[in-house]
Amino acid sequence: MRIKRVSSVVESETDLACMRLDENKYKEVIELMDNLSTKGSEDSQRTKYHYIPFLQNSRFSGRTSLMSKVHSILDPGSLSTTKSIALFGMGGVGKTQLALQYAHQSVGIYDVILWIAADSVITIGQSFREAAQGLQLCQTLDGIQDSAAAIWKVKNWLNTTSTPWLVVFDNADDLRALKVAWPSSSRGSILLTTRDFDVANNPAAQCLQVEPFDDVEGSVMLLKQIGLDPAVAANKEHATAITQALGGLPLALGQIGGFIAQRRLPLKDFLARYERNAAKIDARKTVKDDYEHTLSTVWDVSFQKLPENATKLLNMLIFFDPDGVDEEIFLEGSQTEPEIDSEFEFVADDMDLGDAEQPLLQAALINKTMEQPVVTMHRLIQSAAFRRLPALDRPRYFDVAIHLLSRGFPDTWSKDVGHQISAWKKCEKCLPHIDHIAKLCKKHNIRPTNLQQYAELLLRCSWYLYERETYDVARSLVDAAVRTFEDKSTLAYASAIDLAGLIDLDLCHPSLALTPFKEALEIRKTRLGPDDPFIAFSLNNIALAHTELGDLEEAYATHQQAIDIRLRSSSDRIGNSYSNMASLLLRMGRPDDAEEMLGRCPSLKDFTDETFLRTGNPRFSGDMVLLSRIRLGQGRVGDALRLASRALAFRQQLLGNRLKTCDSLYDVARILHLQGHAASAIKLLKQLVDISESLNEGEGQLARALYKLSVLYAEKGALPESEACKSRAVEIRGRLRPEDKDAPFKEESFSKLTLWMLW
Repeated sequence: MRIKRVSSVVESETDLACMRLDENKYKEVIELMDNLSTKGSEDSQRTKYHYIPFLQNSRFSGRTSLMSKVHSILDPGSLSTTKSIALFGMGGVGKTQLALQYAHQSVGIYDVILWIAADSVITIGQSFREAAQGLQLCQTLDGIQDSAAAIWKVKNWLNTTSTPWLVVFDNADDLRALKVAWPSSSRGSILLTTRDFDVANNPAAQCLQVEPFDDVEGSVMLLKQIGLDPAVAANKEHATAITQALGGLPLALGQIGGFIAQRRLPLKDFLARYERNAAKIDARKTVKDDYEHTLSTVWDVSFQKLPENATKLLNMLIFFDPDGVDEEIFLEGSQTEPEIDSEFEFVADDMDLGDAEQPLLQAALINKTMEQPVVTMHRLIQSAAFRRLPALDRPRYFDVAIHLLSRGFPDTWSKDVGHQISAWKKCEKCLPHIDHIAKLCKKHNIRPTNLQQYAELLLRCSWYLYERETYDVARSLVDAAVRTFEDKSTLAYASAIDLAGLIDLDLCHPSLALTPFKEALEIRKTRLGPDDPFIAFSLNNIALAHTELGDLEEAYATHQQAIDIRLRSSSDRIGNSYSNMASLLLRMGRPDDAEEMLGRCPSLKDFTDETFLRTGNPRFSGDMVLLSRIRLGQGRVGDALRLASRALAFRQQLLGNRLKTCDSLYDVARILHLQGHAASAIKLLKQLVDISESLNEGEGQLARALYKLSVLYAEKGALPESEACKSRAVEIRGRLRPEDKDAPFKEESFSKLTLWMLW
């Protein structure tokens, strides 16, 4: 196997050396291949990086036996081929604190430590983006533009580096999301925390169950939290009694320790107060078991006599992701029109917001680091606060959260402005909270007072996710938006169903896309004038669907209608229509007409091939892909390769490793194959396979790449590899398009699994 890998590397280097002999002809593809080659040695750029977003707990105590086992199992110097372990246990038992303590203790053992918030696909992606930047796997802060790209880059680095590393997956309760992020290398160490039994036993090699403290460990922790001497017999006696009453739960002990210290309550007086609150909870009969009873009593004690604004802030935090709420969301979101309700104005001022936070920090109900203005909250505390919030008050706080988060996302239905890349950073900051609030709404059937505003928030977020090619999450949110809209005749609703159609189109389901496209057009015709830019936008989408369906004459007539409207209204989006028409003309077998049409785009006036190649603006990447394909249709293969290579570099820079990048990888590999550079083509196709395997929506790209790999391997006599690729490609094709199950093994049938043009 090693001989085959070495042979493949030699062939690829030889192929590249041949291209270097004619550097002017292959300049762009040489730069591209050189960039790919340097990725394998990127660990030399940064060999020391510890991403642990939480400070070490100075009051951590106990867990000596468990900590010893974790150190032994994960020891990077051991000969074990798999060094992974899951810490399994109920909420509040201290799994995260144990993992955090191990991570901080191990900074001298591992050159790289990555802490991944693993409770959802979104938080995993954001953590990997932080890691990718910290490991310098991108050239600029904007170099990693999406989560899939970050996951791919970091996993590739982990799989190839010789640097000792530790990855911590915290709150890993989503098995599907975890498997996408799980490194395949056995060189490092992996620690995860979870409440899910299935996750605890797969994919980690070993599992350790974390139990509540015994009386000794619990009393020591409590006294350490309060700052009392454990050697004093009375202190020890009272602390032991409290530990027993709280069932040894570390979260409860920490919470009560903060409460006792804040109120300066004598230790001997606490149990009587605790038992009074326990009786109240018994009277309500709202808890299921002793564990929940203990925690409910703890929260009842902790929430007592909080100042008014602190209570309001605590209730607001219920509707935000507990892993991190940037204060900027409160300070900026409160400026959104219309004005925020007067009772919540305190979040608009940083001093007033800090005053509201202080009692919550003192009572250990929230945490906040000194380095960043980000508030975190334990999930159990958040759940308890939610249960205590009267049902009649929930919509009011839900509305406030919607108001604050709406500022993070641009409006997509009032003006046709195309992609809004400039807003991506702000959108990313709000993204986990939209996911959290949508899940909370669904789980507890909370109905906000202003359903239109909530639906619009879901829509705003969905458009952002669509632009970032995060199709599965975008689809779930836009579907929720469509269900939430009460008025199905608004422009916002038209935008929502339009987006649902665009997602179907990008995922190669053009027949499904036509229905929402046409419905959106009818709404806009009713609401807007005949020459409104949004009418042209709808017609453009309908034409794209007809193009993908092969209804080329229908597509041509519809594109022409959109062009006429945009010309009459002097729309600055006319270039979009010309580009789409050019793509259609190319599909109709008219490359020269396609080139003339593309040249009409105002932004491309006087552009030549060399202008495209010299431009540093990634927004031209779609037009560059189209011009490359036009050149290929004209038989100008060398020019096609240069343009396709440049477009691929731009797409990697702008979007990371997503469907459009896969599409461009295939273009470059296909042209290299035509020119006889099979080894370089194989190298690119292998990268395409790696990327598409990590994308939920990447199976069409994967099947097409496997088809081409099968052909290339067969040409070089590597028949076992060729047959393996062919078998996988045919299986995927049969699953995605059952009607083509027995189709000939030709490129045409596999091209049907991807779009003609991914803009």
